[in-house]
Parts: sequence; C-alpha cells; structure tokens
Amino acid sequence: MPTKNFLSCETKKSLQQALKEHEHPDIRQRALNFFLLNNGNTKAKTAELIGCSLRKVAYWSIHGDPENLDNFKDERMKGNYPKATEEYINLLLETIEVEPEKYGYEFGRSTTARLAIYLGEKTGIELSITQVRRILKAKKYVYLAC
Repeated sequence: MPTKNFLSCETKKSLQQALKEHEHPDIRQRALNFFLLNNGNTKAKTAELIGCSLRKVAYWSIHGDPENLDNFKDERMKGNYPKATEEYINLLLETIEVEPEKYGYEFGRSTTARLAIYLGEKTGIELSITQVRRILKAKKYVYLAC
C-alpha cells in the first residue's frame, strides 16, 4: 500500500483537474482512487467509498500512473473505428443533391436503403441503412428510411 501523501503537488493539481473536467467517468474514478489512497485510506476503504470492487482499486493502484493521465485510459475508451471516410460522406452529400434518374435509375426518389446500396457499389464501403441515416442526420438532412 502506498504511504500517505505520496503524490506531489503537481500531480495533485493534474488529478484535481481531471476529476473536475474529464468527460469520461472511469478517468474521474481512477483519479479519485489515487486521492483516497493518498489520504491514507486502505484499498478496501477506497473501494467502499468509490463504490467499486476491491479488485479494480488494487489493479489501478498498481498499474495506474498518477503522473501520466493517458495511462488511465484503456482499450475500450478508444471507441469504434468509423467506416465512413470523408470521401464517402462527401459523395453521399453530392449524391442526395442529384435526382436518381441522372444515375440511370428508374425510381424518382432515393431512400437511405438505396443510397447505402449505391454508395456501397461506388466506394466498396458497405454501411447499414441506419449508419447512412445517422450521417445524414449529423449533416442536418432528413431522408426516407425505406
């Protein structure tokens, strides 16, 4: 167990900043973990105060580096890799501005399903109807789902 007051003043300030402003709750919890350990609490008492498992407190007290906040991040925080590239999004926005007849289709109205199929053929990037709809919603477009 670390001794009481093992954190330097600079480390305390950076942990306080992370505790106040960091958007991810796990990072805030890990910063709080080190504060409580710094005050002389045991790992069991720290786990009780935070409301997490003793195993989690023990893991981060050993593997976490309070002087390097990037060390508090784990693989799950990276998120998913977006399949839609900027080129795909630009092509999508260009495609919805043009009538489908100009691309040789018989129908007069594009839907997100038709857009997903068309752009999949053009770019090789297969996205679901929902993903195409999310991209359009983010760009402030409203489109038919079917």
